[in-house]
Amino acid sequence: MSRALEVQACIDWVMTPESGGIDVFIGTVRNATKGKQVLRLEFEAYEAMALKEIEKIVANAFEQWPVQKLLVHHRVGVLAVGEIPVIIAVSCAHRDAAFEACRFVIDNLKQTVPIWKKEVFEDGETWVAAHP
Repeated sequence: MSRALEVQACIDWVMTPESGGIDVFIGTVRNATKGKQVLRLEFEAYEAMALKEIEKIVANAFEQWPVQKLLVHHRVGVLAVGEIPVIIAVSCAHRDAAFEACRFVIDNLKQTVPIWKKEVFEDGETWVAAHP
C-alpha cells in the first residue's frame, strides 16, 4: 500500500516567493455513494502509463497558464473512509490561473490517466468509471 499523502508538505513544495495564489485539490474517500455505505476504496494503476499521462497533463497546464510549480500525487492500494487518494497543488502569480490550472489537472487526470477505483460496500463492490 502506498504511504499517506501529506497536505502541508505538498503546499510547502509548490510555494514560491512569486506565488500570489496556491490552489489545492484534495480528493478524499467519502463514506457513501448513491445512498450506499462505502467501506473502503481500492485503487489500481498501470504505473508507467499513468506517470506518462500525468506528465502530459502537467506539461499542458504549464503551456496554458503561467504556472510556477505544480504537484500531482495519487495513491494506489486500499484506502479507508477519510483517507486522501489524490492531491493536486498549483502555484501561480495570480489566483485565477491557479484555480483554472488545478481544475484542468484533476479533470484530465480522471479522464485520461489509467488509475482505476473500486468501491467496496457491505453487500458487494463495483469498479467506478474514471470520469469527473
